[in-house]
Amino acid sequence: MSVTPQLAGADGGTAPTAVAGTAPGTGPEADAERLRRWRLVLGGEADGTGCRLSGRDAAMDGALAALYRGEAGEGARPGARSAGLGGSAPQVARWLGDIREYFPSSVVQLMQQDAISRLGLERLLLEPEMLEAVEPDVHLVGTLLSLKHALPETTRETARAVVGKVVADLERRLADRTRATLGGALDRSAKVNRPRHRDIDWDRTIRANLKNYLPEAGPDGRGTVVPERLVGYARAQRAVKKDVILCIDQSGSMAPSVVHSAVFGAVLASMKTLDTRLVVFDTSVVDLTEQLSDPVDVLFATQLGGGTDINRALAYCQSRITRPSETIVVLISDLYEGGIRNEMLKQVAAMKASGVQFIALLALSDEGAPAYDHAHAAALAALGAPAFACTPDAFPEIMAAAIEKRPLPVPDLQN
Repeated sequence: MSVTPQLAGADGGTAPTAVAGTAPGTGPEADAERLRRWRLVLGGEADGTGCRLSGRDAAMDGALAALYRGEAGEGARPGARSAGLGGSAPQVARWLGDIREYFPSSVVQLMQQDAISRLGLERLLLEPEMLEAVEPDVHLVGTLLSLKHALPETTRETARAVVGKVVADLERRLADRTRATLGGALDRSAKVNRPRHRDIDWDRTIRANLKNYLPEAGPDGRGTVVPERLVGYARAQRAVKKDVILCIDQSGSMAPSVVHSAVFGAVLASMKTLDTRLVVFDTSVVDLTEQLSDPVDVLFATQLGGGTDINRALAYCQSRITRPSETIVVLISDLYEGGIRNEMLKQVAAMKASGVQFIALLALSDEGAPAYDHAHAAALAALGAPAFACTPDAFPEIMAAAIEKRPLPVPDLQN
């Protein structure tokens, strides 16, 4: 059996592989390549492979060793990796340049996250030179937002530029698809019985007229359906059709979700047929609707960390609802409630009873399965509001389903 090594990550899981390409096959060259990979994984001369690195491989190994060598101590494996970046800003700057040269952008972002969490490099992000050297991503934005009160004046504009770049990249990726998907859903949400030909929903029309089926009445001797009643959609008007409230948990663990929510909030706010409100909360509630024209402003107005009072946030959202049957409330939270649990559930039940479409997202990010309060998720599901994680790419379709009042495309509820 062939075994292809991957690099051990900082969290004990799997970090980016150092060698691109497929697994080696068989033969002397394949054996040498396999030893080379093991050498890069093990990260020590006395690793038993007998493989010596040179040139680019040696430089790549040095960049990895600076981050992934574990501290030497009791029980440490001989030759184990130990952290080697230290606290020197110039040294970190050189290392950031090295990893950008040797690894693709997605791997660079992962290594930066590990460097911040393992080696405590948050304070170096307070220097403009460091911010200019890093690869911007959603996690870096979360770190900067958590440090925003510690940012010196000389760093604030650089930090804002970094956040702005990530937000702009997300908008380019998500905005057009969101507007197209939701625009179509808003068009289809207004059903009419005398539609123009191009607005006919043939699937619903056929189902509505199955009682008018005439066997062997068609020109080729087959049966036909007589469409006595046409079902279609009105063209979207300028009037506001739906009210959307995004209610976002800004506890520290929700940082990527906060970033994506700010972007989506701005996109939804730009659609004239939606009235969008954005509310963030910890133990207090802040309405950021007036700042939705600039998601960067929204992000810098958040306060990552602190406690969680979902009940208070939902109470505020309920107070802003004027058209329950045309309102969609999206709660984005890991459901670790610090407030009154039963009152929180009563708020949800009351909203749903009044006709509000209620969606509970455990995360709005590209991460894997999030940590969340399973008891609260089960309680929401019992109320008819299943709680599930959602990737940014899937969010437009979920919102479209809510607008059309059809079943949500919920991923694998059993998990």
